[in-house]
Order: sequence, then C-alpha cells, then structure tokens
Amino acid sequence: MQGLTEVLRDRARSHPDRVAFHAGDTSVTYREFDQRVDLAATALAAAGVGPGDRVAVLDKNSLEYAEQLFGAARIGAVQVPINYRLAPEEVAYIVNDARAKVLIVGPEFVPVLDAIAGKLEHTSLTLVVGGEGHRYRDYAAWLAGHESVPPDYQVDPDQVFVQLYSSGTTGLPKGVMLSHANFHAVLPLTNDVWGIDDDTVLMVAMPMYHVAGNALTVCVVYDGLTGVIAREPDPVGIARQIERHRVTHIFLVPVLLQFMQLIPEVAEADMSSLKLLLYGASPISDDVLRGAMAMFPGTGFMQVYGLTETTGAITYLPVEDHDPDGPNNHRLRSAGIPNPGCELRIADPASGAELPPGQVGEIWCRTAQNMQGYWELPDATASALRSDGFFRTGDAGYLDEDGYLYIHDRVKDMIISGGENIYPAEVENVLMGHPQVTDCAVIGVPDAKWGETPKALVVLAEDVSEAELIEYCRGKLAHFKCPSSIERRDAIPRNPTGKILKRELREPYWQGQERGVH
Repeated sequence: MQGLTEVLRDRARSHPDRVAFHAGDTSVTYREFDQRVDLAATALAAAGVGPGDRVAVLDKNSLEYAEQLFGAARIGAVQVPINYRLAPEEVAYIVNDARAKVLIVGPEFVPVLDAIAGKLEHTSLTLVVGGEGHRYRDYAAWLAGHESVPPDYQVDPDQVFVQLYSSGTTGLPKGVMLSHANFHAVLPLTNDVWGIDDDTVLMVAMPMYHVAGNALTVCVVYDGLTGVIAREPDPVGIARQIERHRVTHIFLVPVLLQFMQLIPEVAEADMSSLKLLLYGASPISDDVLRGAMAMFPGTGFMQVYGLTETTGAITYLPVEDHDPDGPNNHRLRSAGIPNPGCELRIADPASGAELPPGQVGEIWCRTAQNMQGYWELPDATASALRSDGFFRTGDAGYLDEDGYLYIHDRVKDMIISGGENIYPAEVENVLMGHPQVTDCAVIGVPDAKWGETPKALVVLAEDVSEAELIEYCRGKLAHFKCPSSIERRDAIPRNPTGKILKRELREPYWQGQERGVH
C-alpha cells in the first residue's frame, strides 16, 4: 500500500498532461500539480515543518488548499482544515489545539486572522493566499522563494494524512485523525459503485474542511480523474461550472438541492452531463428528492451515510432504489446498504448487546475506514473505538430484514420521558407532514413529572395553533412521543451541512437544572 502522495506521483507519470484540477480560470495538469506539491513540501520543510507537525488552513476551496493537503503529507506532516464559518475564538481554539506550526489563510479571512494573531500559541509562520493591504506574508511570494524538489521522505500508509475537526455540536470540536490507509479503504469503492472511468469529471462542491470535500479532493487524485474545485457551495456557481466543465459526478447536501430548485439561473444551466449525484450529510424530504430528480432527469441518484470518523460514507443507497413510485419506495427513507468490507451492528447503547432487525439502537461499524482516533483525547478515543474494532457512531437507527440501514437520530438527542425512549426524528417526520410546517426541531426540555418531555420548535408557512399541531401528532404517534408544547420560530439553526444544532436549542431550557444538557 502506497502513501497518497506516491499515488499522486504515479498519476503524474502515467498521464502527465491530463488536467488534474480546474479551479476558477486556472487549470493544472497532473505533472504541474505534482510539481506544485513538491514545491509546497519543500517550502514547508524549510519553515521547520516535519513529520507529525500540523499545518492549518482557513480558506474556501482552492487549488492552494489541495496542493497543501498533499504537500504536507509528502513530508509526513498533517493538514488541519478549519471551518471558515467559525467565530475567531473557535478558529484560535483549533489552531492551538492542533499545535499548528503554519497557518494559511484565504484573503476573505484576514479580519479573523487579525482578531486571533496574538492568541496563536505554536504558530511560527502565517501566510495569506492572495489579497492586498494586509501585514502578513504572501503565500505565492513565499513559495517563489523555493525550488520544487521531490522530498526524500518515505510515507508510511498508517501515518495520519489529515486531521479534520468534528463540528462541535455536542461540545468542543475534536480532531479526527484519518490515515493514508483509511482513504485506501474507501476510495477503491468509487470504481465499483460510482461507475467512474477515464472520462469522469468530479466536482468538489463541498467545503474542503468537510469530510466530503476533503475525500472527494483525494478521490480525484486517487482515481486519476479531472476535478473541478468550486470555491464555495453556491448553487448558481455550481450549476454554471457543471455546464462549463461537463461535470459527470458530484456530491451535494440536501439543503443545496433544495436551494437549486428555487433559483431560476440554476434551471437555465445545461447540466445534462451529470451521470451520478451523490447526496447525504443530513436528512432529505420526499419533496426535495423528487424535485431534484425532476431537475436532473438523466442523472442517477445515490444517498450515502457516514461520519468524519469513518472517512466519509460507510453505506450507500443504490441508484436502482431511487424509484419514488416503485415497489420498494420505502427504501428512500433508508441510508442504504453497507459498503463492501463494512460490518454494521445495531447495539443497545447501554449494554452493547446486539439488537434484532427492526429494533432501534446505536449504529456501530467495523471497517478499515474507522479513524485512528481523536487527537490527544485517549479517553474519547477509547469510548468511541471499541477493542473489538467497532466504532460507536453515536447515531441511532435500525436495520431491516434486507440489511438496509434506517437512521433515527443522534443517541445523545434521544429524549427519555418517564422511562420511555423518544427519538426526535420520528416526531419531526410527523410534524413535517403537516401542510403548514416548513421546518421543525424536537428537543427534550425539563419536566417535573416525567424528567423531560418533548418540545417542538416549528417554522410555519401560515399560522396554526399549538393545540392543532399537538392533536395532529396524536393522530399519528403514541401520546408519550407527542410534543407537550410547541413554540414558533423564524428559523431552525443548522450547521453548514444542514444538521440541526440541537445542543444550542436545548441549552436555554436546561440552565440552572441539576442535570445538564445531554
């Protein structure tokens, strides 16, 4: 097994003149990209970066992002991508937690850098990619001071390749360490399952700080494809680049699919080149999926489910199961079947006992895709990665008799009311069936009698009474599962991938309680 940077070297030898990446108006061949990676590695080494050191990047998607990902790895260092939507204090936390020696920042984020420059504890070199009028060192000028020389370093496939930080929706973000071998475990599946060939053009539309954006960037090189780097997940920009570069494969989150259906400029683009549209990272409604399939009539759809800790997707819902009016249309509510080589188990969260088909429990997976661990958090690692090789996802769901996985919720979001387990997603699905409910979130709030009880926060198209919504739920759910109170909101807070920020919603209701927010 090779390190991923050697895979890049092989691609540069086998088809040096093939375009590796289109990024805006810039295109680079595999030969050119490999040389850029050597230059990045040489410059990092000259700055004192060595094996095991971290290089942090705060930027939107760019060619520089990709070359630094492989450049750091080529000398045994590790890239730390940072979510650019974070507040300055949160950015500083990640840079310091990773003990990053170098911080590379996009021009839009110079104000963030200004705010945290004096708080960086280990960073000896700060670079800005482009832009003017700032006091920091220019990235391009820094590279220009070095020569592109292949480093004399042999990468071990078990070394950490990238350190992605979890979203932090349940506390401080944790650094998820993914190795070269982790990517080797998942990326061969792209040939078997995605129908990739020499003519494939793969778009990296999701942010590179997200496991999907990161893994797809690596996938381009791993499979020797042509990649299209979208600077940011802008629906119109994505549509126009699909048309411009005749993109054949793409991954999008449901919220983007929803937005694309509402924007006339998207419909004007010729996106007929798309062969496969992968989607995941958050639930999708039937209406959004049907609308997307109508927007891309000649495109195959495939849902995927996975986590940062599993190097992305561990299950997939095949294209042939995407028939909303077919005999197996109930499978559209599932996350599909496990990847080859991935073993799923539904376990009782408390005892670890394996549960039978149809019974909800915690989803565990045993696969070579499982992370190496959380950076400098041995207790959290030991809690998540069991000695028998299973990773505890923290997600709740069940397997049906055919082996299809159905996701219910985060285990930590489960509400225990009077000893009964209530999964908010089940209640949310019912509420979303009401014609006036456009979005909702169900959380557990303190209750003197039951310990906690479900509360629904709803976004409404038109006014409807609390009593009417509760009665609507009671017609479809056991009474103990129904909200005991409903509150109207203008919007439901979500992270960039569309996941509801349940911890943020629960916090005000649990302040001053003996039991904290769970």
